[in-house]
Formats: sequence, structure tokens, C-alpha cells
Amino acid sequence: MSSPADFIATARQRLERPGHQFRFLEFFIMVFVVVLLISNLVGQKICAVGPFRISGAQLLFPITYIFGDIFTEVYGYSGARRAIWMGFFASVLMAGFGMLVVALPPAPEWENQAAFETVFNFVPRMVLASLVAFWAGEFVNSFVMAKMKVWTRGRHLWMRTIGSTVVGQFVDSVLVITIIFAGSQGWMTIVNLIFSGYLGKVLYEAAMTPVTYMVVNALKRAEGVDVYDVETNFSPFASGAAGEEYRPVEAGD
Repeated sequence: MSSPADFIATARQRLERPGHQFRFLEFFIMVFVVVLLISNLVGQKICAVGPFRISGAQLLFPITYIFGDIFTEVYGYSGARRAIWMGFFASVLMAGFGMLVVALPPAPEWENQAAFETVFNFVPRMVLASLVAFWAGEFVNSFVMAKMKVWTRGRHLWMRTIGSTVVGQFVDSVLVITIIFAGSQGWMTIVNLIFSGYLGKVLYEAAMTPVTYMVVNALKRAEGVDVYDVETNFSPFASGAAGEEYRPVEAGD
């Protein structure tokens, strides 16, 4: 059985196409950004699901991690990095313009200011928490996913998607809950909030694994390439796809 080092050496001999033009990356980035922005908007509502209470964002936000897995698995870390930054800047713009419009004085005859504020009056501390947690969690998720793909030689996708989510969602949950509630809630309450939210997100990812499999396999065949981050620069601030290895995928694979 070949070692990871042998696999990397073989990967370097495979097809390298740094200028490969992806057909569906832009579309999926747009969907990813839309889902992210919607989750930010609906997060104000508390929903009753049997005996449990969850925010509206908990129904949608975990999907962004599934997108992160798909981007990294199909398009490499550089594709995921591009999507994360676009989602980050879109969230900043939405929060900034939302607070600006809320601050403008309403017309005397307009009676919906209170309802408008409920949806768009983003509390600065919550904005900071969500942005920092999203940025850090998504990049950790993609980094772990990319590394595990090389270590497992492209096998065991289920283990990679769940494993990367376990790490990425932990970072996300710890940061967002701690930044929002530190100083206003006791540490036992904070730990309980972190654990309950974290567990739900990981279970969500596990339940969606069959869907992730189908989307990943279909996209690899459609794009005709499988990307391995063999010598990628994993800095969130790097650009380009240097260090990625491109393995051709046939339609019948």
C-alpha cells in the first residue's frame, strides 16, 4: 500500500492545469453567498421544534459549511478561499448598509420602523461575532478538508466532510457565542450554548453527507478535474492556485 509521500510524489506527475476554467464555480459561489445572507437575516427568529428552541439561522447556516466542503473538494482550497472572502465582504456590506438605513429618520407617515429595525438593526457586537466566527471557522474547515484529502489520497469523503466540520464548527461556535455573551452570561451558560449549537451543526453535516456525495461527484465529472492541495499556500490572504495538482476526471468515473 502506498504511503502519503508516494501519493504526493505521484500527484506531482499528474496533469497540472493552473489555468483550468471551471464552469460552475461562480454559480455555486453566488448560491453560497445568498444562503449566507439569508441566514443572517432570519437569525432573529426563535423557532420551536418540539421541545427545542433554535434560531432561524441554525436551519440555514450549517449549509454554508457543506458548501465549504464542496468548494474545497471540487475546486481546491483556492476556490474555497475565494468563496469565503466573497461571503465575508457581502456580509459586511449587508450589515453596514442595514445599520445605515435603520439610522435614517423614517417618514412621518411610515409606521413600520419598529418592524424594519427588528430585521435590519444589526447589533455591532453580534455583527463582529458572526463575521469573525464565520471567517475563522470556514477557513479552518477548508484547511482541514484539503489536508485530509491528501492524507487519505482522495478516499473516505464522508470522513473528511464530517472531520473538517467537527473542527471548523467548533471554532465557529466557540468564537460566536463567546464574543456575543462574554460578560453578560455565566461561563456555564456559555458552554451550554456552545455545546448545543455545535452538536446540532455537526449532526446536520452528518445527515447531509449523502447529498454532499452526490453534488461532489456530479461536479467533478462536469468540471473534468479533481484538485489536490499538495503544496498550496494556505494563508487566507494568498491569491491564486499555486501548489494545486489537477487530476483529470472522465465523465464515466
